[in-house]
Amino acid sequence: MYKKVGVLLVHGMGTTMDDFAHDPIHELRERISGRGLKCEDLAWESVYWAPLLSARENQLWVDLSADHDLNWAKLRKFFINAFGNITAYQTAHDRPDSIYYRIHDQVHAALVALYEKLGGEDRPLVVIAHSLGSVIMSNYIWDRQKGKDVDRYGASPFERMETLAGLVTLGTNIPFFTMTESPVVSIEFPPNTLPEKVRRRAKWLNLYDSDDVLGWPLKPLSPSYADAVSEDIEVSVGNILTAWNPANHAAYWTDDEVIKPAAYLIGSIFEAEAG
Repeated sequence: MYKKVGVLLVHGMGTTMDDFAHDPIHELRERISGRGLKCEDLAWESVYWAPLLSARENQLWVDLSADHDLNWAKLRKFFINAFGNITAYQTAHDRPDSIYYRIHDQVHAALVALYEKLGGEDRPLVVIAHSLGSVIMSNYIWDRQKGKDVDRYGASPFERMETLAGLVTLGTNIPFFTMTESPVVSIEFPPNTLPEKVRRRAKWLNLYDSDDVLGWPLKPLSPSYADAVSEDIEVSVGNILTAWNPANHAAYWTDDEVIKPAAYLIGSIFEAEAG
């Protein structure tokens, strides 16, 4: 039986395993099932783009630290990973073979897989993206809405992000990427191509922890973001060791303060589509 709603999970910066989506999907399914909804009608996919950069970042650490006793090793590795991701993603992104496009190729492949699970129907899509993953998805959506690379990425309305009904950004770095933009303009959300019954339930939820120096509210960025983002929601994520400091940037995925609103949004869109 084909599914009715597709959910795409995209990781961000930091060391990430290929099963990063397993636990959040489990938690989301548990919460959605608790509302009496049938999780069998939901399709899930994840975008695991880290391997495109991890080998080079690991080698960079080895080269720089082999003959030098560097303090704060874990923090240094994090910064190599974080800023390495950002630099590689942004550099020469107009080249078809750039990291920008290679990551977007992986996003598209996951969307195609979701589309197949939805029976080739242009069903509602919910995207949950963490950290740099939210920047990747914002750029991906922007490019599709501006009609870029239609031959490469735009075979169906679903692939062109025209059915995007939910967006959940976690610890987003989007503000860092607006410094050279004037005016600062958001993606169009919700897209005007959504059916009215789904459009009424569409939301962009931006969740951030005030102790997370890499996560920010979005609505203050500009009138455009104020209109597109439904809510900036301050949360407290992490455990006793991480909740009070910047290490909580990696703690969003399975925290109940994140799972609860994300599951409610997915369930609400599912009800609109199935109703």
